[in-house]
This record gives sequence, structure tokens and C-alpha cells, in this order.
Amino acid sequence: MSVIGIDFGNDSSYVAVAKAGGIETIANDYSLRATPSFVAFAGRNRVLGVAAKNQQVTNMNNTIGNFKQLLGRKFDDPRAQEELRSLPYHTEALQDGGIGIRVNYLDEEHVFSPEQITAMLFTKLKEDAFKELKTQINDCVITVPSYFTNAQRQALLDAANISGLNVLRLMNETTATALSYGFYKQDLPTPEEKPRNVIFVDCGHASLQISACAFHKGNLKMLASCSDSVGGRDFDLVLATHFNKEFQTKYKIDASSKKRAFLRLMAEVEKLKKNMSANSTKLPLNIECFMNEIDVHSSMQRSEMEELSSHLFQRIETTMRKLLLDSKLALEEIHSVEIVGGSSRIPAIKHLIEQIFGKPASTTLNQDEAVSRGAALQCAILSPAVRVREFSCTDVQAYPVLISWTDTDGPHEMKVFEQYHAAPFCRLLTVHRKEPMTIKVHYEPNSVPYPDPFIGTYHVKGIKPDANGEAQEVKVKVRINNNGIITVSSATMYERKESEEPTSPTPTSNGDQQKTGDANQSSPQGDESGKVGEPMDIQEDKKKKVTTKQVELTIDSNTHGFVHTELCKHFEEEMKMIANDRQEKERIDARNALEEQVYEIRDKIQEDGALHDYIDPQDASAICRELEETENWLYEEGESCEKGVYKERLEKMRAKIDPVRNRCEEFNGQEQAFTDLGHAVQQTLKAVEQYRAKEPKYEHLTETEMINITEAAQKAQKWYEEARSKLVGARKTEDPPVKLADIRHETVTLTTCTNSVLNRPKPKPPTPPADQNQQNGSSATGAASQDTQTPGHDNQDSNTPKQTTEDSMDVE
Repeated sequence: MSVIGIDFGNDSSYVAVAKAGGIETIANDYSLRATPSFVAFAGRNRVLGVAAKNQQVTNMNNTIGNFKQLLGRKFDDPRAQEELRSLPYHTEALQDGGIGIRVNYLDEEHVFSPEQITAMLFTKLKEDAFKELKTQINDCVITVPSYFTNAQRQALLDAANISGLNVLRLMNETTATALSYGFYKQDLPTPEEKPRNVIFVDCGHASLQISACAFHKGNLKMLASCSDSVGGRDFDLVLATHFNKEFQTKYKIDASSKKRAFLRLMAEVEKLKKNMSANSTKLPLNIECFMNEIDVHSSMQRSEMEELSSHLFQRIETTMRKLLLDSKLALEEIHSVEIVGGSSRIPAIKHLIEQIFGKPASTTLNQDEAVSRGAALQCAILSPAVRVREFSCTDVQAYPVLISWTDTDGPHEMKVFEQYHAAPFCRLLTVHRKEPMTIKVHYEPNSVPYPDPFIGTYHVKGIKPDANGEAQEVKVKVRINNNGIITVSSATMYERKESEEPTSPTPTSNGDQQKTGDANQSSPQGDESGKVGEPMDIQEDKKKKVTTKQVELTIDSNTHGFVHTELCKHFEEEMKMIANDRQEKERIDARNALEEQVYEIRDKIQEDGALHDYIDPQDASAICRELEETENWLYEEGESCEKGVYKERLEKMRAKIDPVRNRCEEFNGQEQAFTDLGHAVQQTLKAVEQYRAKEPKYEHLTETEMINITEAAQKAQKWYEEARSKLVGARKTEDPPVKLADIRHETVTLTTCTNSVLNRPKPKPPTPPADQNQQNGSSATGAASQDTQTPGHDNQDSNTPKQTTEDSMDVE
């Protein structure tokens, strides 16, 4: 079972996995840990990740990036419009008011939502994880910015569902970073001690998130989290705008008039910005053939960049001071300030941190991978597949939440969650109603970076008055779940009914005092209660009994996200695209194999090629013509054929060239094969000579066996000489009269025959009986040296008994 965490970033995404040895960030098919958050469409196939970003400039209209900030937003949203103006691809409004991204796919116009594009990226990350782990990927934890609203979080969940991922939790990026920091700390204070307060500054590609967290041993509690939409791309835009103005004056060209040119400029200034973070000297900017075949040159120093970006640093400073105010922490209560995110490497941001928090920026964490590692840790804690020590995370709700409803008294509104309220959390609200009600849940106005504070409308059905026509008690549960999503999760009506219940009956006799008893019961003693067997009058007091019945009410909700049918439809579309990607890959692989074969054969049958000497000139000319015809076909009508067409042509081509390859292998391998056969013959004859010379290692062999292997060696030698003579004058353009397999067969036959004889082990000498040794009064060694003799051999020289004696000692 897999346990993975996904850091879904605006520019790049990371996947971390929990293993027995700890947390590891996996690499993609380009051996990179960072997978660009890009999706591209090129003709009949989909390109994801690194390959997609590489074609951003050449396939600009069909390469989709920077779509994270479009999730869950409407087309007419001012923030969305600000994003869309900077994007090179085409967007449009959907029927439901959402954002549609128009691309050319399978030679047709298609419109995808940001959720579908995100699902495509998740498909790529899932595939990379599968290749690395060799197991099916299902459960995961995905991180989201802490400022994401209900709509954006639900959109991300929908994207994960479309890609087939089961999200155990949507985790705030700030919380994942804190978990990655605190999980391995062994010196955290105990619950009775004061907490360790740590500030985390995460400045990424498109946003700034600053959070305060209190740590105790085994748990963390988020105190506050502030954010702003300022990131690395804003610094890139400032630099690109500056250089564009310079180029307008210096070279009379305007990069902003052409999207492709401006994309190239943005890519170059991003490299310059990264270099300036490490160097304070003036650095060059050079772009060849930038526009109108003009080469442009310029330079900039870090101090100039900081001056141009002063308004961005001001926004960062404001966010830091707001966090300090919201967290209610004094400077002396802050233990350290940890930085993560690529843009936190900018020296001016580190200077601001030290200036505001009074602590230097600490780089304990991996600035790029800390978020994904924290997500993988959380997934390991939640998953039953991995044993890991518990570490609880208490998150916060970033925005205040209100609910409103209307009854006979008029409209009502109340705040159910304050800003920075602990999450997850449930709140139970009690109302008295006679009829169904509609509850509206929304953020506090002007508290979210979203024009519409709407969260959801929930219609609670089944409410009715009691038997007396009075209002009944209804308890409504409002919940912030593990994903940070606010919902009305349930509603219960407490239906009260009154019923008359008789109390214990009171027996009486002729007006005497009451005595408790059964209507048919008589007094056994015959006392004042009455005579034995005398019937008694029964009086009953009726008492009202109230019973309460809990009735679960039905809730019809209208909130953000796809309905079930839409999710199923998009999931099926994604599965079809995955199948199409697989088929297209196989088709392209078949085409590439055919093209590769054309070039390989052409090179090998040329005058200096490896196959030139083994093919008839006329056949070579015919094959060259066919190769040229195939090459032209590949780049014309054969450009988009099915896989089977390419495989058929490849098989026909191989059928013509394989005989030539086989001849080449035959002739080139024969010399070594003959050498091996000759060596086998020599070794066999040498062993026969050693046997004749009475070598001890062969003394156990029989004369018949040696005659057999001698004949086998002589036969092989004769075959060797005849085969050699047949090959004299053989033409390389014709099949050789002696096959390589035949030579090897002779070698194997001789070697097998010889080894079966020469490698036969010596028989073990018999062990003398123990009682015989005792009778003779001699040692086992002496008995063995006198009596033991190798069967089938004559007496040997003086050395032989010693050898035999040693063998006997080994046996005993």
C-alpha cells in the first residue's frame, strides 16, 4: 500500500513517500524531484510535466500553466480576471459562470475546466509515484494554501477524484511545513511547559504565507496564518517590465506586443533573479534573436532589483507585521523563524524577517521539499499501512464564518466560527421551528479574497409542529472537517410526545386506609385491610409521561463543486484520455522504431558499414531505394498512421535485412567458434596423454573410457579440418556452408563427453572394521595403510599408499 504526500504548487509540484527508512521525495521520468505544473496538448497526445513546460514557447496556445489560482473561481471574479490577463492561452466563461480553458486536442477544439487540468497533472504525479514504488497509488494527502476558500478546496478535491486519487486529507501548506519541522524534534517542551513558538515564512511562486505555530511534544497548534498574493512571479514581472521599457528605447521593439517574446523574456529574467540572490555584482542579460532577429543585451545589479521591487517588499512587510499582531506573540516568545519556498531565498526578504521578528532566518528545512514531506508524514499518520508515532495537528480556520436563516420573527444571523478557530471542529446549534428551514452559510463580508462570500445553502426538510401545534427543537450541526471545508453536516428534530400512564394502583376496603396491592390480592393475615378473600376497590391516578424521539432530517445542499453525475462524467473522460495517451505512446514508439531502423540499416550497408561486405550490391541498391521510399512516406502520408501499419512495414524491412545480419554474425563468430572447438580437442588429447603418463588424478579411470574420449576428440578434429576446408573461398555475400550453430554443437558434444569421464570423482576407499583394528593392536592409520587398496588398479609406487592413508583418515 502506498503512502504519499503531494505538494501541488503553482509552478512546480513535489511528491514525497513514507518508507521504512523515513520520508523520501521521488524523482520523475527526467530524474528531477520538481515536476512543473504544466499540461500541454500536441495534436493527438497529451504532454504533462517537464515535457509540457519545455514546449511552452513553441506551443503557447495549447500549454496550460499557472492554473492553481483559477481553481474554484468564477470567470467574472476580479482576481480571476487579473490572472487571466497574464495567461498566453485562451479562456472563456462556462455556462455555470466558471472558467473554461480552450485547447486543440485530437485535432478538435476542447474546453476544459481548471479542475480537469489539475486532474491531468495529478495523473502524471500518480504515474511517477507508481513507477517509483511499483505499487498502486490510491491514498494520499494533498496540500493547499491556507488562504484557500471552501470553493477552492472543494475544487481541488474534485480534481483529485477525477484523477482517481483518494484524499485522506487536504492539509494547509503552512501546517504541513510545521509538521515536517516538529515531527523529528526530540527537545520539544512537555505539555506542562511553555510551548515553543516558531514562525514559518513560505514565499513561493504565486503567494506568500506566514504562520505562527506552538509546539509541544507530540503535537502542534497553529496560532495564526496570514497571506498575500505576492510571489516570485511578481518579481519576474517587475524585471521583465523594466527590461521591456529599456528595449523599447534601445532597440525599438516591444516584447509586450507578442506573447511568445514576453514569455521568453520572463524565463530569462527568472534566471537573472536567481543569480542575483547569490551575487551582488552586476549580472548580464543576453537574449539572441529576441524579436525581429535582434539580439538584446542588458545588465542589472541586486540593489537595482530591490529598488524596483520596493512595493512588493512593502506588501511582504505588512503581512509579517499582521501575523505578529494576530498571533499575539511578543518577540521574546518567538523561538525561531523558518523559511521555505523558492522566493524566500531573496536576500531582502531574509533582511525583513530579521528586522521584524528579531531573529535571523533559519534554513533548517528543505526549502523546496518541506511541504511535500509534511504531507507524506500526515498520510503515514492517517494510514493503517504504516506504523508511525502519533503527532496531532490542530489547524485553524482562516476566515470568520456566519450562518443566517429566516423565521416568523424575521431574519437571524450568528457567527459560528471566529477567525483562527481550531479545526477540525463541530458546533451544535439549537433552533425551534414548526416548518422546514433554509440555512445560508457564508464568510464574513470583506474577510476573504473572493467577491462572493457564499459557502452554501442548506434546506432542512421534515420539520413539523408537535401534536399541540407548537415549534419543535431542532439541532443543526455545522462542521469544519479535516479538509478545512465548512458544511452543515446534519440536522436532528427532537419530537416530544405526551402520553397518560397509570401510576401504581391503590387497593381499598369499605373506605379504609389505602394499602398497596394487586387488584386480586388478599391480605394473608386478615388484618385491618380487609378480610381474607374480600374484594377490594382499585383507584388509579393518571400521570403524564413525556417521550422524546430523535428524527434525522433530510438536508438538500447547494454548495460549490461538481455534482456526482458531473464527477463521473469527468472521471470517464480522464480514463479515456489516459487510454488514448497509452495508445498514442505505443503508436509513436512504433513509428520511431521504424524510423530508427531506416537510419540504422542505411548506415550499416554503406561502403564503410558493418554489413557492406555481406550483401550483394544489387540487393543493397534495392534496399536503399526502399529505405528512401519509407523515409519519405514517414514524413508525408505515413505521419499519422496506426501502430499496426508501422509494425507491418518494420517486419517486412527486417525480413529483408535479417539474412544479411545473420551472415554477418555467422562469419564474424566462426573464428572464435573454431578456436573454442580446437581448444576442446587439445584439452581432451592432453588429458589422454596425462592418463598414459600415470597421472594420479586420472588413476581411477578405465582404459575403455579413455579410448572413447580419444575417439571423440579425433572425430571432432576431423570434422574441424573438413569444415575449415569448406570455408576456404566462401563468399561473404552468400550463406556460409558451415553454420555457426554446427561448430558450437561439435564443441558442446566433445566437451560434454570429455567432462563426463574426466570429472568423474574417485571412489571412496572402504573403512576397516573397528574390531579388526583392535585385534591387530594397530592404529587406524596403520590398518588403512596396510589393507586399503584402490580397486581396479595395480600396486602403485611408494607415494600412493600415503595418499590412500590420508584419504582413509578423512573418512574416519
